[in-house]
Amino acid sequence: MMTLIEKLRSRMAAAATGPFAHAEYPLKHTLDYPGDLGLFGPDSATWRVIGSPISLFGGIRGLLLQAAHPEVVAGVEDHSRYREDPLGRLSRTSNYVVSTSFGAMPEVENAIAVVRRRHIPISGTSHRDIPYSADDPGLSAWVHNSLTAGFLVSHQTFSGHPLTGEDADRFVSEQTRVGALLDSDPMPTTADELTRWVTEHPAMAPAPGMEDAVAFLRRPPLDLLPRVVYRFIFSAVVATIPHRIRTILGLRRTPGALFAGKGIAVVLRWALGSSPTWKLACLRIGAPLPYGVVFKQPMLADVPESKDRDS
Repeated sequence: MMTLIEKLRSRMAAAATGPFAHAEYPLKHTLDYPGDLGLFGPDSATWRVIGSPISLFGGIRGLLLQAAHPEVVAGVEDHSRYREDPLGRLSRTSNYVVSTSFGAMPEVENAIAVVRRRHIPISGTSHRDIPYSADDPGLSAWVHNSLTAGFLVSHQTFSGHPLTGEDADRFVSEQTRVGALLDSDPMPTTADELTRWVTEHPAMAPAPGMEDAVAFLRRPPLDLLPRVVYRFIFSAVVATIPHRIRTILGLRRTPGALFAGKGIAVVLRWALGSSPTWKLACLRIGAPLPYGVVFKQPMLADVPESKDRDS
């Protein structure tokens, strides 16, 4: 019988992960590829950053940054179904990150192929008469680099165990392997270069559709408890965004948001532990589980009981 504390932890875990669980889990067959490291592996900075529950903060921050680019917003506004399926969009973005970070190479390639197929019809002209295409290397770079920056800044701010400068650079460099599969260009290779590239990007400006995109990210359709948790996360994430970009997005920093966000981060680390997909990827390649890392959630794939126990 579950104790009161266990019930609370379970409810908090469901509240935090629920918004990202509206698409089929992409790595349910990953154990069919034994020994396949994928793009990264157990010694990578990527597994540490994306395997942390703080990656929830990073994904939201990345999507907010993406909304500051008028041509990216035009592509979303003209071609996305996020209004009809808002949580599906969040879940598909999450699945893309999970697949490229932890998947075996066939799973990585499938995730990239799905994105490329979705990109085919996405083209047009923005409100400032600039043509856009989802396959444009520059626009792809904005999307990719914004997401990378989102994960890195959030991890450094909220994880409680920030990366060293060397490991932060390593994370950014590793992420270029993902961007290269979508022909993103340019891609900074150090944390400082990434920060400057995003913060000083000349294309950023308000645009039609931007307010709707930000409003969607501010208040996705969630039940009460997930909505409360999400609002704390959103406010904390906004507080990490540079002033120039916040101004473009029409967002204000809430007093105490960083402090509250760090508190929520502690609760989420307690409730969620590290990503069960990180554990699953370790099982796939036969690697020992990382020392000191706690896994609390069930894996979302069929894993032989003996293999899970022996891990």
